[in-house]
Amino acid sequence: MEEYLIIGSVTAPFGVRGEVKVFPHTDDVSRFKKLKEVFLDTGKEKLSLHPESVKYSKQFVIIKFREFSNPNEVEGLRGKNLLVDRAHAVKLQKDEYFITDLIGLDVLREDGSCLGVLKDVMQTGANDVYIVLKEDQTEILLPAIKECILDVDMTNRVMKVFVMPGLES
Repeated sequence: MEEYLIIGSVTAPFGVRGEVKVFPHTDDVSRFKKLKEVFLDTGKEKLSLHPESVKYSKQFVIIKFREFSNPNEVEGLRGKNLLVDRAHAVKLQKDEYFITDLIGLDVLREDGSCLGVLKDVMQTGANDVYIVLKEDQTEILLPAIKECILDVDMTNRVMKVFVMPGLES
């Protein structure tokens, strides 16, 4: 499992005080107000940053970090991801999982035969859709609903599914 989880991506500097506009990658945007520390993934290192203020503008989060005071200092943050360590991730409810933990799970049919590997997750609004890469390298889309997803065993990295009629050609 990943040690760090992505919670947002810096899209641009904002204002004259060194704030940044962040596109959130979390279902709970209010979590940004509770953060004491985040890590900026520079590609070479994880730089510790400390939010000083947080506000919201449309679908974005505007964050002022203690470490920066003007737009020139934050220009280089554009396109970089903000991370939290797993210990400070939001607490999940029963049958909830971080997408990064689901990627790579072996996907088995209800009879135990191999369907493929979970390649990605599409977030559609109503429910997530799991993209499974089958052994023949074709993809099948499975809605993340109780009727299709029978069991997720994170310890053994296996998901058991029921493929509803019409989903597979």
